[in-house]
Amino acid sequence: MLHLLIVDDETHAVEGIRSGVNWGKLGISSVFSAFTVKQAKDVFKSERIDIMLCDIEMPQANGLELTAWVNEKYPQTLTIFLTCHADFKYAKQALQLGSIDYILKPIPFTELEDTIQKAIDKIQKDSEQAQFSQYGQFWFQHQPMLIERFWIDLINQAIPPAAEAVRNAAAERNIPYDEAMTVVPILISVQRWHKKLTLREEKIMEYALKNAAEELIIGRKQNGQVIALESGRLLVILPADNHAEFELLLKSKCERYIEACGQYFYCDLSCYMGSLVHGQDMYAMVNQLRDIEKSNVAYNNKVFHLSDFQVRFSQHELPNMGVWAVMLKEMAFIKVLQEATAYLEQKVQQDRLDAQLLQLFFQDFQQMMYVALQNKGIQAHQLFSDSISLSFTETATRSVTNLLAWMKHTIDRAVEFLGTIEQSESVVNRVISYIKRHIAEDLSREDIANHVFLNPDYLTRIFKKETGLAISDYLFQERLKLAQELLIKTEMPISAVASHIGYANFSHFSRMFKKYTDMNPNEYRQLHQQSEL
Repeated sequence: MLHLLIVDDETHAVEGIRSGVNWGKLGISSVFSAFTVKQAKDVFKSERIDIMLCDIEMPQANGLELTAWVNEKYPQTLTIFLTCHADFKYAKQALQLGSIDYILKPIPFTELEDTIQKAIDKIQKDSEQAQFSQYGQFWFQHQPMLIERFWIDLINQAIPPAAEAVRNAAAERNIPYDEAMTVVPILISVQRWHKKLTLREEKIMEYALKNAAEELIIGRKQNGQVIALESGRLLVILPADNHAEFELLLKSKCERYIEACGQYFYCDLSCYMGSLVHGQDMYAMVNQLRDIEKSNVAYNNKVFHLSDFQVRFSQHELPNMGVWAVMLKEMAFIKVLQEATAYLEQKVQQDRLDAQLLQLFFQDFQQMMYVALQNKGIQAHQLFSDSISLSFTETATRSVTNLLAWMKHTIDRAVEFLGTIEQSESVVNRVISYIKRHIAEDLSREDIANHVFLNPDYLTRIFKKETGLAISDYLFQERLKLAQELLIKTEMPISAVASHIGYANFSHFSRMFKKYTDMNPNEYRQLHQQSEL
């Protein structure tokens, strides 16, 4: 409510104004009176005065002098001058002092009420501008953090997707929010990086992508926002524009953004444009965009609109991999890769490849490959347990490009090791070399087989075929030869000799040594060292 002060040396004029104006209608809660400038100043010192009705001609000090004092001490107070003289000099001074109006006596109460209402309107407007100015500074400093948190909470349903809940959340955070406002969300998703990046480098790149989106997509729209979601995903939120070419212009901006990111940030990415939504509908819209992103396994570096992306088939048509399995058995790995690639590319051209079909294809193809490798004696889990292979497998079903890369890597690696297996001599040589390097360790048949990516039974067969010995027999013979040399040529304790060739148990070493040489290690040392003398 507002407070008003009437300053006039004529008592009947003051009482006439007090009784003639409908103060309640104007929203004036308190009306004070003063008959001299001194009394008026005393009122100002004890009360907040919003509007002053002031007579110009008064004894001792006039209303113009009082207004100059009020402007200096209480600049928020608005003044309306009252006078009996239509003097241009007074009118000019009143305007210079910033008065709301200049009313001649006798005062028409209707005109006075209109003038007071004009003063009230100005007070309200000034108050709003002051609040906006004060908030504007706060907003300038904190806007990015506040707005980003607001949208993230909407997307994650920390704010319920209801108009009232969104309005209340905005009010609690001092965020100006218009329920009629509509926005367009755009989901940006990195599909792959063209070069190997550390986690730190990837974060730097994602920050660069965010800045580029602010510049190329938002541009001069100051109230647009780019929000970082989970790794590799950004969400652009733009206020909706009603003109007919808005969507075409926005799509063009996204296309330029994709081109720039490929050129400067070494990545493939796609943009998924949503429809116009109010704040309470943001959660549902972003979820739809996420679904589109997951379903897009066929296309890179494209702009999609929600209304354009439709799956046009209801059942998945997988190829007959039984034929490919036979081809793998006959070592036609490259031919299988060519046919599998052709199948996937055909599905892309027909627009009949989605995430589910890609997943089913990957599972069947992986199973077929592992069975083929098992039949060749290769342990797939070890052949593909290196970090590079694991990375290919982890991303295989994200897109057709990733799946094709995984298939090529898998087949190249299989061909490499199968070629090694066909040359059994090289496998045997690798086993022999490995045994010699690790002779002092507790080696098992499984350890040796793992080194050449074969199962132990298959390795034993090709090793015995080449050397005439089982791997365990060959390992013992090599250890026995080394033990004999150490016993003859060194003074190492027998327990140390046993440990050096992989026997932690001295008694077991002695028994095995005697079994194959007909004497214990000490006897063997004494006999052969004497013969050396």
